[in-house]
Amino acid sequence: MTAAKALLAGVELGGTKCVCLVGSGPDDIRARVTVPTVSDAGATLAHLAEALAQLRAAHGTFAALGIACFGPLELRPDSSRYGRIGRTPKEGWGGVDVLGFFRARFGGAIGITTDVIGAALAEGRWGAARGLKDFVYVTVGTGIGAGVIAGGRPLIGDHHPELGHIRIARMPGDTWPGNCRFHGDCLEGLASGPAIEARSGVAAADLAPESPVWDFVTHALAQLAHTLTLAFAPRRILVGGGVALAKPELFPRIRRALKASVGGYLDLEQLDAGLDEFIVPPGLGALAGPLGALAAGAEACATSGGQPAGSPV
Repeated sequence: MTAAKALLAGVELGGTKCVCLVGSGPDDIRARVTVPTVSDAGATLAHLAEALAQLRAAHGTFAALGIACFGPLELRPDSSRYGRIGRTPKEGWGGVDVLGFFRARFGGAIGITTDVIGAALAEGRWGAARGLKDFVYVTVGTGIGAGVIAGGRPLIGDHHPELGHIRIARMPGDTWPGNCRFHGDCLEGLASGPAIEARSGVAAADLAPESPVWDFVTHALAQLAHTLTLAFAPRRILVGGGVALAKPELFPRIRRALKASVGGYLDLEQLDAGLDEFIVPPGLGALAGPLGALAAGAEACATSGGQPAGSPV
């Protein structure tokens, strides 16, 4: 087995579905299995373990296993809760020891990160952020999250960034209370897929482009981009997830709203010359999330002394 083709396995645990991949990167995906994410965490994890065991039997031993899981997720290795889910809005998943579950069954090199940080790692390794050391990957789907890459590494302090739950400046006249069960009208409570459906009565993918609900969503996401631009000075913001990928017409609207929100304060080349290369879809498309798990596996492979696929972020 060559270094470029080290066999990796990845598990992306998302809010509505989980994806298992086996391969070495976007050009070498040898198998893909999807499992629904249900409120019975034990049953979901058992199905994933079974799928991985079958993939290992069919394709051989993995050099490493990567896990990219929805959060909040404890990512400090020195914590007694390392690899456990925190106070998540996802019913039935709070406190689940995701890392411990897979470590007990598969052992070896295992890497774990959040689904959105994983997608950021994948985009930096194989996608639209290749060559960049400072960028952000945002997912807009069942939830909203952001993976911040600073100096080529994920930004993780006392916890990983939870930018989906920031407070934003509301659009004038918008009094809808939001639907986040923790914060009501935080960013996720205003612009996630479930929030869009709760406000409009129509699933985001089916909501007409001319619906006024998109004005509120665009404003909210531009406020996130404003915060990211000022707080982290990224060279690029990638926006993926089910809502963003289903509605590409949102991108020019978000760019315009960001420029208006910044109001000429920053002397940024991206803002002066246009934002087409600053706020962009993920280069890996819908595979950014699943490939994020492979990227986490590649990181674990490198840390353990193995030979991961591709080049490091």
